[in-house]
Order: sequence, then C-alpha cells, then structure tokens
Amino acid sequence: MTLGSRIAWDDTVLPFQLDRSDMRGRIARLDGVLNRVLEQHDYPPAIEALVSEMVLLTALIGQTIKLRWKLSLQVRGDGPARLIATDYFAPAQDGAPAQIRAYASFDENRPLDAPPFDLVGRGYFAILIDQGQGTTPYQGITPIAGGSLAQCAETYFAQSEQLPTRFALSFGHSTEADREGWRGGGIMLQTMPKASSAVSSDTDENAPRLLQASDILEGEEEENWDRANILLDTVETLELVGPAVQPTDLLVRLFGEESPRVFESQPVEFGCTCSPAKVRQSLSIYSAKDIGHMTTEAGTVTADCQFCGAHYVFDPKTLGFEAEEAPGDGA
Repeated sequence: MTLGSRIAWDDTVLPFQLDRSDMRGRIARLDGVLNRVLEQHDYPPAIEALVSEMVLLTALIGQTIKLRWKLSLQVRGDGPARLIATDYFAPAQDGAPAQIRAYASFDENRPLDAPPFDLVGRGYFAILIDQGQGTTPYQGITPIAGGSLAQCAETYFAQSEQLPTRFALSFGHSTEADREGWRGGGIMLQTMPKASSAVSSDTDENAPRLLQASDILEGEEEENWDRANILLDTVETLELVGPAVQPTDLLVRLFGEESPRVFESQPVEFGCTCSPAKVRQSLSIYSAKDIGHMTTEAGTVTADCQFCGAHYVFDPKTLGFEAEEAPGDGA
C-alpha cells in the first residue's frame, strides 16, 4: 500500500450497503481524531479505552445525521467512570469534514485498574440529536447492558429504534516506522429500517426486558442477519484498525457474496465549538452576587472547556444579567 492511499482512509467513515441481505453499514478508520481527543487530557489507560470506544461509536453512528445537525452520546454510571460524553457535528456543507470531540469525568480516588467497562457500573446510555435552532432535541435512553459500550449501543438500537445493529471495534496505541499514536477502526452493521416496526408477538409484555435481534427479525430477514454476523465474526483486529488493509478491500473480503455497494466517504476531524461568547452566554443567567462567588482572588472569572482544554479569563463586571460593563473585543 502506498502512503497516499493510506492517508486517504485515515479519519474517514465509509458507508456501504449489502444488497443481497438488505442491510447497511459503515466502516470507520480514526487516527488523528483519536490522538487529538486523548492528548487534551491525561487519562488513565482504562479511561482512554472507554473514550476511544465512544469516539468510534460516535463516528459510526453520526455519519447518518443531516447537515448542520449535532449528535451526542453519553454514558453515565455510578462507577469510577462517571461520565463519557462525545459530540459529532455534521458538516455545514457537502464535502466538508464532520467534527468530533469527547471527554470523560472519573473519580481519581477510586481504583481504576479493573476492565474498562466495569468502571462504568450501573447507569444509562443515551443518544441525543439536535436538529438546530427552533427544534426540540431528540433523546433516547437505555440502561447500561452487555459487556461493552458497543453492546450498549446495540441495545439502544434494538430497544429504541427496533433496528438490529452490530458493532465490531478495535483501538489501541500504535507504533509504526514513521509515527506513533492512537489508531482505531470499526464496522457498524444494521438492518434497513422499515416503514413501521413491531416487537415479536411472543414477547411477554408482563416481563419487560431488553430486546434482542431475535425479538425483531424472523424468516428470511433473520437468516440474512445471522449470515452477515457470522461473516463479521471473521474480522481481525489489524483489518479493523488498518492501515495495511483498505476499507474497500475489507468490505469485499467480509461481504463479497452479499453484493456490497459503497457510497461517498465522510472525512472526520477533531473539532470544538467552544468560544468566549458561548461561555458568556452560559453565565448570563447568574446575578452579580453569583458572579462574585465565582471570582478568583486575582479578580477574574475563569472557565475551562472540558472537551478541548481551552482556558478563558473574564472580567466579572462584564458577566451575568447584571453586568456593569460590556465585554471588550475578543473578551
């Protein structure tokens, strides 16, 4: 493989469709995005793994939202890993890259040497979609389930969307001849949505439980789903993360008999939308007394972006709904 072809697939999401099975999917390859996300913080290894997994899920799920929309994933638990949050900002126009950011909140005083998913504990997995000003954001929530964040996402799609979905993910710190850093890759496989869906009639409504693919599919659809999953089970770690195997070659290797079709790939990059104006807006609900409590001994109010680490310093007289002065240019 040439360097050019390798770079062409870095930080991209490739949509595809399996015509024989009536399924759709995406293949993601991330390196620069993961590096930019993780270099903003000094996370312990287990937290880095959880953030990496969430970033891959966000890239795979986010590729389907419309221009200028925002997708957010959140995992909140009662374990040491209290929150993992990601945002996917769809491109403002066709051909532009999507942007991803992420951060984690964790309890440094609790042991962090358990398997990453065990650090989440009990809680919920949430997907939020913001369609823009003047609309009501969509929010879907399912309980933490399975043994990974990927399985939580699979449960969400089965439970909330009644769409059987499968993720195969791999990520880690890579050392190559010419560079060192994080690499990640993944495949998302999903049945095509129908005009309407219904839970299998043999589901016991008196004993609520999380749905599985077998509750939703039957007959030929279930056979197609099982066959595609058996094929996906053969994927290898190095095939997922690359760069030696191109996503198109991997698609043919896995699903060559399922009549795969590819669509235009979506570039992704690290991006954060924080700004002084947005921080000011978030503080506009506070009174002068509240702003006084936030003021440091140096006579300023400071704020840090949890996603990108940007540090902001403000004159307290210019903050809140009782501001005494207008902010200066760029303040």
